Amino acid sequence: QVQLVESGGGLVQAGGSLRLACAASGGTFSNLIMGWFRQAPGNEREFVAAITRSGGITYYADSVKGRFTISRDNAKNTVYLQMNSLKPEDTAVYYCTFRPGIWMGNRQKEKRVYDGWGQGTQVTVSS
Repeated sequence: QVQLVESGGGLVQAGGSLRLACAASGGTFSNLIMGWFRQAPGNEREFVAAITRSGGITYYADSVKGRFTISRDNAKNTVYLQMNSLKPEDTAVYYCTFRPGIWMGNRQKEKRVYDGWGQGTQVTVSS
């Protein structure tokens, strides 16, 4: 059973950067499509980014495109989210998630296509 542990969250000023990491265990990481979602208080959990098994294709929410970069290191069983030019509206708990199987294109933004979630890491951006 795949387990995910996120790290790297914290408090940062607007315009700053953070890099989140998600370490996976209990499965064959290179067989997993990986994603990041976030949830702000009172809001639904929303899609941020996803990456194919090889890392060759990435997909982003419009709200983060050009500022965030998802990447992975299959040798380290880890997926990353580099967040630059952070804004107060990026404040949320960030969750890592996985999906075995095929890449589903723009359906990767749907929570229901994923199989499991990490515990989340808090990102707070001050103005």
